[in-house]
Amino acid sequence: MRIALTIAGSDSGGGAGIQADLKTFQRFEVFGTSVITAITAQNTLGVREWMAVPVPLVALQFESVVSDLRPAAFKSGMLADRGVVAVVARGIRAHHLAPYVLDPVMVATSGDPLLEADAIAAIRDELVPLATLVTPNVPEAAILTGLAIHDVDDMERAARALMALGAGAALVKGGHLEGDNATDVLHDGTGIRRFVHERLRTRHTHGTGCTLSAAITAHLALDHALADAVERALDYVHRAIAAAPGLGQGSGPLNHFA
Repeated sequence: MRIALTIAGSDSGGGAGIQADLKTFQRFEVFGTSVITAITAQNTLGVREWMAVPVPLVALQFESVVSDLRPAAFKSGMLADRGVVAVVARGIRAHHLAPYVLDPVMVATSGDPLLEADAIAAIRDELVPLATLVTPNVPEAAILTGLAIHDVDDMERAARALMALGAGAALVKGGHLEGDNATDVLHDGTGIRRFVHERLRTRHTHGTGCTLSAAITAHLALDHALADAVERALDYVHRAIAAAPGLGQGSGPLNHFA
């Protein structure tokens, strides 16, 4: 059985973060391991509070996992602050880990911030150049690149800018834009590809980004080519949203067993 690693925050509501990642890994029959970077108190209505895990404990989790259960692929999500970003970057380089899916989590679906401001530059400068694939949504891509993004053409420019920052490939997710369809843009170093899905009008989208990056990671762990892993993961997330169980009073979780 292949091993996948998630480096992310814990979601007490179970719909995003470590919990969503491990459910997704299990869905694709990949053994999931984890490095927890932050603890959140949240539900479908929002994030009440969060606290970063002390950097030495993050480092010890990382070393403990990769020295014994080396992942075939890994991802990162919520990294909380600059200190956590630095220790993750050091660990990746020290252990020569790849492939790496970087989901630059900055804000929860509810709109609550999940990243200290000083960590944004660290993610851009330290982690993007290590990433096999970076998967920002439109607001995150705008922050990382400094570009205004209003349409799919702007998404393509942002993907190119992320490649210029050193990413191996970039998937800019278009769910925040308006329209009957949701378009995601992949630049894999050889060209640009657009993935188009019918927009599902639902409030149950909590953890969409985490689930997508985890699904891509699982497929990479299973030796799928990057573009194929992205396409399969996008189709899975679309099904998971369509089959959402309708839990909670706010932005509910997906159906990770779709």
